Amino acid sequence: MHSKLFFEWDDTVIETPYGRTHLKINKNTVFLQRHGIAHATPPHNINHRAHIQALKDLHVEKILSINSVGSLKNTLKPGTLIIPHDFISPWHIVTFFEDEMKFTIPAMDESLRTYICTLCKDITIPVHEGGVYIQTIGPRLETKAEINMLKRYGDVVGMTMASEATLCIEYNIPYVSICSIDNFCNGIVKKPLTFQEIEKNAATNRTKIETIVQEVLSRDFQ
Repeated sequence: MHSKLFFEWDDTVIETPYGRTHLKINKNTVFLQRHGIAHATPPHNINHRAHIQALKDLHVEKILSINSVGSLKNTLKPGTLIIPHDFISPWHIVTFFEDEMKFTIPAMDESLRTYICTLCKDITIPVHEGGVYIQTIGPRLETKAEINMLKRYGDVVGMTMASEATLCIEYNIPYVSICSIDNFCNGIVKKPLTFQEIEKNAATNRTKIETIVQEVLSRDFQ
Protein backbone atom coordinates (compact mmCIF):
# COMPACT_ATOMS: atom_id res chain seq x y z
CA MET A 1 0.00 0.00 0.00
CA HIS A 2 1.59 3.21 -1.19
CA SER A 3 -0.55 5.65 0.77
CA LYS A 4 0.22 9.35 1.15
CA LEU A 5 -0.37 8.64 4.83
CA PHE A 6 3.18 7.37 5.13
CA PHE A 7 5.17 9.57 2.75
CA GLU A 8 6.34 12.09 5.35
CA TRP A 9 7.16 9.56 8.06
CA ASP A 10 10.76 9.09 9.17
CA ASP A 11 12.69 6.39 7.31
CA THR A 12 14.42 3.97 9.67
CA VAL A 13 16.65 0.95 9.17
CA ILE A 14 16.70 -1.80 11.81
CA GLU A 15 19.48 -4.39 11.86
CA THR A 16 18.41 -7.79 13.15
CA PRO A 17 20.14 -11.20 13.41
CA TYR A 18 18.07 -12.18 10.35
CA GLY A 19 18.88 -9.18 8.18
CA ARG A 20 18.04 -5.54 7.65
CA THR A 21 14.54 -4.07 7.59
CA HIS A 22 13.45 -0.66 6.29
CA LEU A 23 10.52 1.00 8.06
CA LYS A 24 8.71 4.31 8.38
CA ILE A 25 7.97 5.65 11.87
CA ASN A 26 5.66 8.40 13.08
CA LYS A 27 5.37 8.85 16.84
CA ASN A 28 4.17 5.49 18.18
CA THR A 29 3.25 3.97 14.82
CA VAL A 30 5.40 1.89 12.46
CA PHE A 31 4.76 1.23 8.76
CA LEU A 32 6.54 -1.70 7.08
CA GLN A 33 6.34 -2.58 3.38
CA ARG A 34 6.85 -6.33 3.22
CA HIS A 35 7.84 -6.26 -0.48
CA GLY A 36 10.42 -3.52 0.09
CA ILE A 37 10.47 0.20 -0.55
CA ALA A 38 10.39 -0.29 -4.34
CA HIS A 39 7.90 -3.18 -4.04
CA ALA A 40 10.49 -5.37 -5.77
CA THR A 41 10.82 -8.33 -3.37
CA PRO A 42 8.77 -11.33 -4.57
CA PRO A 43 6.72 -13.14 -1.90
CA HIS A 44 8.95 -16.23 -1.72
CA ASN A 45 11.98 -14.01 -0.95
CA ILE A 46 10.44 -11.85 1.79
CA ASN A 47 12.52 -11.95 4.96
CA HIS A 48 9.65 -12.41 7.37
CA ARG A 49 11.88 -13.13 10.35
CA ALA A 50 13.82 -9.88 9.93
CA HIS A 51 10.56 -7.95 9.59
CA ILE A 52 8.86 -9.35 12.69
CA GLN A 53 12.10 -9.22 14.69
CA ALA A 54 12.47 -5.54 13.81
CA LEU A 55 8.91 -4.83 14.95
CA LYS A 56 9.54 -6.67 18.20
CA ASP A 57 12.79 -4.73 18.76
CA LEU A 58 10.77 -1.54 18.34
CA HIS A 59 8.34 -2.83 21.00
CA VAL A 60 5.40 -2.94 18.59
CA GLU A 61 2.40 -4.11 20.62
CA LYS A 62 -0.01 -5.10 17.83
CA ILE A 63 0.00 -5.48 14.07
CA LEU A 64 -2.59 -4.66 11.41
CA SER A 65 -1.56 -6.37 8.19
CA ILE A 66 -2.83 -5.77 4.64
CA ASN A 67 -2.69 -8.76 2.28
CA SER A 68 -3.68 -9.30 -1.34
CA VAL A 69 -5.49 -12.58 -2.03
CA GLY A 70 -7.35 -14.60 -4.62
CA SER A 71 -10.83 -15.97 -3.92
CA LEU A 72 -11.54 -19.70 -3.69
CA LYS A 73 -15.31 -19.16 -3.57
CA ASN A 74 -17.76 -17.88 -6.18
CA THR A 75 -19.55 -16.03 -3.37
CA LEU A 76 -16.41 -14.10 -2.34
CA LYS A 77 -16.09 -11.74 -5.25
CA PRO A 78 -13.12 -9.53 -6.17
CA GLY A 79 -13.54 -6.11 -4.61
CA THR A 80 -14.42 -7.71 -1.25
CA LEU A 81 -12.42 -7.27 1.96
CA ILE A 82 -12.12 -10.30 4.23
CA ILE A 83 -10.72 -10.59 7.76
CA PRO A 84 -9.58 -14.22 8.24
CA HIS A 85 -10.05 -16.04 11.52
CA ASP A 86 -7.67 -18.92 10.70
CA PHE A 87 -5.04 -20.06 8.20
CA ILE A 88 -3.47 -23.12 6.59
CA SER A 89 0.20 -23.38 5.67
CA PRO A 90 1.60 -26.84 6.48
CA TRP A 91 4.20 -26.89 3.69
CA HIS A 92 6.06 -23.65 4.41
CA ILE A 93 6.45 -22.92 8.12
CA VAL A 94 8.85 -20.14 9.10
CA THR A 95 9.92 -19.98 12.75
CA PHE A 96 12.18 -18.22 15.23
CA PHE A 97 12.74 -21.54 17.01
CA GLU A 98 14.97 -23.35 14.52
CA ASP A 99 17.10 -25.02 17.18
CA GLU A 100 14.69 -25.23 20.11
CA MET A 101 12.12 -27.79 21.23
CA LYS A 102 9.52 -25.08 21.59
CA PHE A 103 6.01 -25.36 20.26
CA THR A 104 3.20 -22.86 19.77
CA ILE A 105 -0.51 -23.26 19.14
CA PRO A 106 -1.25 -20.97 16.17
CA ALA A 107 -4.40 -18.87 16.37
CA MET A 108 -5.37 -15.45 15.06
CA ASP A 109 -5.91 -12.84 17.76
CA GLU A 110 -9.68 -12.83 18.20
CA SER A 111 -9.96 -9.66 20.26
CA LEU A 112 -7.98 -7.65 17.71
CA ARG A 113 -9.94 -9.18 14.83
CA THR A 114 -13.21 -8.25 16.54
CA TYR A 115 -11.94 -4.72 17.09
CA ILE A 116 -11.18 -4.22 13.38
CA CYS A 117 -14.51 -5.75 12.32
CA THR A 118 -16.35 -3.40 14.67
CA LEU A 119 -14.36 -0.41 13.45
CA CYS A 120 -15.29 -1.24 9.85
CA LYS A 121 -18.96 -1.36 10.83
CA ASP A 122 -18.62 2.02 12.54
CA ILE A 123 -17.36 3.64 9.34
CA THR A 124 -19.74 1.61 7.13
CA ILE A 125 -17.12 -0.23 5.13
CA PRO A 126 -18.37 -3.78 4.51
CA VAL A 127 -16.00 -6.64 5.27
CA HIS A 128 -16.45 -10.40 5.27
CA GLU A 129 -15.93 -11.34 8.91
CA GLY A 130 -14.03 -14.59 9.13
CA GLY A 131 -12.58 -17.04 6.67
CA VAL A 132 -9.66 -19.40 6.19
CA TYR A 133 -6.53 -18.09 4.47
CA ILE A 134 -4.37 -20.66 2.68
CA GLN A 135 -0.76 -19.72 2.06
CA THR A 136 1.07 -21.10 -0.95
CA ILE A 137 4.77 -20.61 -1.65
CA GLY A 138 5.05 -18.78 -4.95
CA PRO A 139 6.32 -17.20 -7.06
CA ARG A 140 4.00 -18.96 -9.49
CA LEU A 141 0.25 -18.99 -9.02
CA GLU A 142 -1.61 -22.21 -8.31
CA THR A 143 -2.65 -24.81 -10.88
CA LYS A 144 -6.34 -25.57 -11.44
CA ALA A 145 -5.83 -28.95 -9.77
CA GLU A 146 -4.29 -27.29 -6.71
CA ILE A 147 -7.13 -24.78 -6.50
CA ASN A 148 -9.67 -27.60 -6.85
CA MET A 149 -8.12 -29.17 -3.76
CA LEU A 150 -7.61 -25.98 -1.76
CA LYS A 151 -11.16 -24.67 -2.26
CA ARG A 152 -12.47 -27.55 -0.11
CA TYR A 153 -10.62 -26.22 2.91
CA GLY A 154 -10.17 -22.47 2.53
CA ASP A 155 -11.72 -19.24 1.37
CA VAL A 156 -8.78 -17.23 0.00
CA VAL A 157 -5.22 -17.86 -1.14
CA GLY A 158 -2.13 -15.71 -0.64
CA MET A 159 1.62 -16.03 -0.14
CA THR A 160 2.49 -14.00 2.97
CA MET A 161 -0.01 -13.83 5.84
CA ALA A 162 0.48 -17.24 7.46
CA SER A 163 4.24 -16.71 7.80
CA GLU A 164 3.74 -13.32 9.43
CA ALA A 165 0.99 -14.57 11.71
CA THR A 166 3.06 -17.58 12.82
CA LEU A 167 6.06 -15.44 13.77
CA CYS A 168 3.84 -12.96 15.61
CA ILE A 169 2.27 -15.82 17.54
CA GLU A 170 5.74 -17.04 18.55
CA TYR A 171 6.51 -13.55 19.91
CA ASN A 172 3.05 -13.04 21.45
CA ILE A 173 2.32 -10.03 19.24
CA PRO A 174 -1.42 -9.72 18.45
CA TYR A 175 -1.88 -9.83 14.66
CA VAL A 176 -4.88 -9.23 12.41
CA SER A 177 -5.12 -9.12 8.63
CA ILE A 178 -7.40 -7.26 6.24
CA CYS A 179 -7.26 -9.20 2.97
CA SER A 180 -8.07 -7.56 -0.33
CA ILE A 181 -9.70 -9.99 -2.75
CA ASP A 182 -8.42 -8.82 -6.13
CA ASN A 183 -9.09 -11.84 -8.31
CA PHE A 184 -10.67 -15.28 -8.51
CA CYS A 185 -8.22 -18.16 -8.21
CA ASN A 186 -7.33 -20.25 -11.24
CA GLY A 187 -10.41 -22.18 -12.41
CA ILE A 188 -12.98 -20.78 -9.94
CA VAL A 189 -14.87 -18.96 -12.70
CA LYS A 190 -15.16 -19.95 -16.35
CA LYS A 191 -14.14 -16.55 -17.71
CA PRO A 192 -11.04 -15.16 -15.97
CA LEU A 193 -10.98 -11.48 -15.10
CA THR A 194 -8.95 -9.23 -17.35
CA PHE A 195 -5.87 -7.44 -16.02
CA GLN A 196 -7.80 -4.18 -16.16
CA GLU A 197 -10.61 -5.66 -14.04
CA ILE A 198 -8.10 -6.94 -11.49
CA GLU A 199 -6.45 -3.52 -11.32
CA LYS A 200 -9.84 -1.86 -10.85
CA ASN A 201 -10.73 -4.23 -7.98
CA ALA A 202 -7.37 -3.64 -6.32
CA ALA A 203 -7.76 0.14 -6.61
CA THR A 204 -11.28 0.02 -5.13
CA ASN A 205 -10.09 -2.07 -2.21
CA ARG A 206 -7.01 0.13 -1.72
CA THR A 207 -9.22 3.17 -1.25
CA LYS A 208 -11.33 1.33 1.34
CA ILE A 209 -8.26 0.02 3.14
CA GLU A 210 -6.66 3.46 3.33
CA THR A 211 -9.88 4.79 4.87
CA ILE A 212 -9.75 2.01 7.46
CA VAL A 213 -6.09 2.70 8.23
CA GLN A 214 -6.79 6.42 8.61
CA GLU A 215 -9.51 5.59 11.10
CA VAL A 216 -7.23 3.20 12.98
CA LEU A 217 -4.55 5.89 13.24
CA SER A 218 -7.07 8.43 14.49
CA ARG A 219 -8.14 6.12 17.31
CA ASP A 220 -6.33 4.50 20.19
CA PHE A 221 -5.57 1.25 18.30
CA GLN A 222 -6.39 -1.50 20.79
